[in-house]
Amino acid sequence: MSAPDAGGFGGNRQETSLPAAVLFDLDGTLVDSEPLWFEAERLLVGEYGQDWGPEQARHLVGWSLWDSATYLREEIGVDLPNAVIIDRMQSHVVAGVAKAPPWRRGAKALLAEVLAAGVPTGLVTMSYRQMTDTVVQALPVGSFHTVVSGEEVSRGKPHPDPYLLAADRLGVAAPDCIAIEDSVTGATSARDAGCAVLVVPAAASVEGLSGVTFRASLVGMSLAGLAELLHEHRAGLAELRRDQSGSGAGSSTGIAATG
Repeated sequence: MSAPDAGGFGGNRQETSLPAAVLFDLDGTLVDSEPLWFEAERLLVGEYGQDWGPEQARHLVGWSLWDSATYLREEIGVDLPNAVIIDRMQSHVVAGVAKAPPWRRGAKALLAEVLAAGVPTGLVTMSYRQMTDTVVQALPVGSFHTVVSGEEVSRGKPHPDPYLLAADRLGVAAPDCIAIEDSVTGATSARDAGCAVLVVPAAASVEGLSGVTFRASLVGMSLAGLAELLHEHRAGLAELRRDQSGSGAGSSTGIAATG
């Protein structure tokens, strides 16, 4: 495999077989922040005399903050405007992360290898800028070429919009990208955008999720491994197109990714 150009955004990606970009989720993928979110939810819900258990907390993993706040207000009875709910929860999480970012094992090493190879990177999260800025500031300058945060899209995960926006900003096609996620909601967003998807489960179950590749940890995952996933992804897309062409049937679900 030949090295990419120094700038990282030009060159012939087909020759190198490298991903056009590697797109990282934040909560549960780059940092193990889900326990802090669970604690923030429990403390807030407790102020209104309600219990908040692990199963309820896992239910919200991967949701946009606005949708999570709506759920807490309408279904649980947290009598606050959505913006206040979001600010209360995120401030708690940001304070915890700022003290000592709980990096997921293998995530920083993989990010460093991708950057060293000149491959563009993106951070795609439903957290807001207050959270993303805290995490980005704890990393080397230039670790992400673009950041898509929750307030920048009208439709958050599981819709494909966040990943499509990240690819567009980087000037690449989503099916040429690898996305790394931890939840069904996030992986569905990346998959439906057309990305090849690597799922490393964290706080919530990913049972029943299809069209992605699973791995227990990012420890030992390399850029070469991501390139191989992209190769398999493209092969799956080509096979799908051949099958559709042979049957004369069009796809009713858009781009389907394989893992």
